[in-house]
Amino acid sequence: MCRTLSTFPITCLERAKEFKTRLGIFLHKSDLGSDNGSLRKFEWSSKHCKERNFSEDVLGWRESFDFLLSSKNGVAAFHAFLKTEFSEENLEFWLACEEFKKIRSATKLASRAHGIFEEFIRSEAPKEVNIDHETRELTRTNLQAATAACFDVAQGKTRTLMEKDSYPRFLKSSAYQDLASQASATNASPSNCSPAEPLYT
Repeated sequence: MCRTLSTFPITCLERAKEFKTRLGIFLHKSDLGSDNGSLRKFEWSSKHCKERNFSEDVLGWRESFDFLLSSKNGVAAFHAFLKTEFSEENLEFWLACEEFKKIRSATKLASRAHGIFEEFIRSEAPKEVNIDHETRELTRTNLQAATAACFDVAQGKTRTLMEKDSYPRFLKSSAYQDLASQASATNASPSNCSPAEPLYT
């Protein structure tokens, strides 16, 4: 976790720059661009209806954590933010669990379950998530007869941690505050766009 610039001055700044760049990349898909990666200002195009839908999506991220996780752009922005705090493993684990639940083959389910455990759950895992020993051991036991629900407890605790800890900081970040301000301005401008038109298909 990037707590203070005095602790990791160079690395933290690099992470912040990466956050800017990542936001710029996915915003570009909506005819939005960053000013040389600056968090200070994103240039908005006023020509397309999808801009309004995107701005509504951005404003929705602050309504609830569920809304953020249901938004493709929201997840991308949140992941970029988490990388600046060295805690992206929490979201990556949550996403891995969501994909894991879609597996229908028992053989693939078991194989993927062990892969997720090795990557995120075991002690000293490459992307070890912050869960208690009891949850870790329960998850290990669940692997003996893997089902789509074997990570539910660990996933739930990781989600709660993000919602109570990382999510509020994301909403208070200058990057999101700037983005939300411009989204509000876009929604306030006159438009003949249909609100039903999706941003992405």
